[in-house]
Amino acid sequence: MNKYHNKIIITTGDYNGIGAEITVKALNELCLPVDDIVIISNKELVTGLKKDYEIIDIPVKNLEYGKLSKEAGEFSFQSLKLACELSPKAIVTAPVSKEAMHLAGHKFNGQTEVLEHYLSNNGEKAEMLFISDGFDVFLLTRHLALKDIKISKEMIIDKVLRLQKFYNRKVKFALCSLNPHAGEDGILGREELDTIIPASEELRKLGVDITNPMPSDTLFVDAVQNYIKGEKAPYDCYIAMYHDQGLIPIKSVAGDNTVNTTIGLPILRTSPSHGTAFDIAGKNIANHQSMVSAIKVAYKLTKHQDLTSSYQQV
Repeated sequence: MNKYHNKIIITTGDYNGIGAEITVKALNELCLPVDDIVIISNKELVTGLKKDYEIIDIPVKNLEYGKLSKEAGEFSFQSLKLACELSPKAIVTAPVSKEAMHLAGHKFNGQTEVLEHYLSNNGEKAEMLFISDGFDVFLLTRHLALKDIKISKEMIIDKVLRLQKFYNRKVKFALCSLNPHAGEDGILGREELDTIIPASEELRKLGVDITNPMPSDTLFVDAVQNYIKGEKAPYDCYIAMYHDQGLIPIKSVAGDNTVNTTIGLPILRTSPSHGTAFDIAGKNIANHQSMVSAIKVAYKLTKHQDLTSSYQQV
């Protein structure tokens, strides 16, 4: 039997960034059982751990905090590839530099695309779901230039059905429009009339509780206000047409509590919502709370345990 099948593997990302620092800080705060966690990194990067977690060592070449390098990009890529190969219960990834990975010859748009490449066995597709204390945002499209965004009825239906499968319960979905004011009956664009509304109507026939497309500038207002008050959003999940449409509201209000969650693949992945922070790397001043949140979500979704204060003492 695979010794890692019930583990959570943590990769520390680009070693010239803050990944190793926030990993150590997060694990020391959570104080998780040693048998649950495996770290893919370099032993010299993750010093100061309070517990003797297993560390799978990958060599580091030319460590220079705050610098962009192909060596660090290769380290990031190989760490993630190995995590996929070990087939754990879940993967938690610290931030990487896409540019560094490109310098190393790995032309992926991000870690999500690497995961899809190595974990998809039967045509599964990776999807990005952002989770934060009762406020969830799903991206229909990910790392694309705005000019390249294309929405089809079939794509919306397929992705929402897979999202529904992930939740595995009856949920209420709010669907963002693509155009301002939901297209104003075709005056500001016909995508809502020709594509998005027909998709939502078909989804409702299939039993999915989903709205017609609504203008995102007003749709997110109640979700944001509820979050500030510590209350759940009116809808279980908000479906955004493109990257910034969904991430601006949730990151603005939830900040470090926002967790990037990759769903749709055989292995769940979570990640902090921020980047490598080269500007503060190596100074031991990085905020690790987004990494704490990422580990907590991985636990909750795969081990079905909330990391409460009492559990943290284990």
